[in-house]
Amino acid sequence: MAEVYSVKSIDQVNLISHLLAIRCSEQMADIWNVGLNLALRISDLLAVRFEDIKNNTLIICESKTGKVARIKLNNKALTIIQRIQVQHPVHVYLFQSYRNQQSLYREPKPLTRRAVAKAFALVGEELNINLGTHSMRKTRGYMLYQQTKDIARVMKMLRHSSEGVTLRYIGITQEEIDKDFIELEV
Repeated sequence: MAEVYSVKSIDQVNLISHLLAIRCSEQMADIWNVGLNLALRISDLLAVRFEDIKNNTLIICESKTGKVARIKLNNKALTIIQRIQVQHPVHVYLFQSYRNQQSLYREPKPLTRRAVAKAFALVGEELNINLGTHSMRKTRGYMLYQQTKDIARVMKMLRHSSEGVTLRYIGITQEEIDKDFIELEV
């Protein structure tokens, strides 16, 4: 499996959203846009139930770490989530598989990680970038770091325990760090 990277320009972020909507589905574009704004691992994002959202805050226990993530939803994420809830009032999961509607007696299930990875890879191939399910989380971290230059803040958002891991995860290279030292003269 090839390593995926953060998307480093807002124009490309928007293009990916647009291409997911027209090449795959509105649901895939919604996953991309909500995923960017929540910075969750794909397994946790797909497991979000509508009942996990209260008072514009998502509260879930992360499957990988067991840590509780308490995420205040921004306007973009809220707008998408509310639209999905109106369109699919009986859904249990935010990103529920439509295949479950084929049988009244099947238990609802979220969309699979594999389906999302396939859609993201398709768009990534078109744009000639390694785009995967982790790209949303990495992109959110990268954009926050570029805005604040506060690695501790990015670590906290991603719930990482090491600066080095976070820098590598979001794709900050030594070259970029050197550039910051050269460009900022005090």
